[in-house]
Amino acid sequence: MNLQSAIIQEHAAHQMAKRQVSEADVRSTLARPEAVLPVREGRVVAQAIQGSHLLRVFVDVDRDPPEVVTVYRSSKIEKYRSQP
Repeated sequence: MNLQSAIIQEHAAHQMAKRQVSEADVRSTLARPEAVLPVREGRVVAQAIQGSHLLRVFVDVDRDPPEVVTVYRSSKIEKYRSQP
């Protein structure tokens, strides 16, 4: 699965702006995720540590190209490392 080709949906772009997450950070996570975990059929979350937070990027992979649907940072790194 090639997440690097994912497009960013309007909702995700809005959430990125609201949460002050740059497109470069999202692209970096998609290019080199620490983990890619299933959320439900057709959706995964790619995540990677960025600074002192875990960046979680939710991607619908049941379409071509894949689509980023939302993004957020969490300080609860250990909580999300083991589950979607």
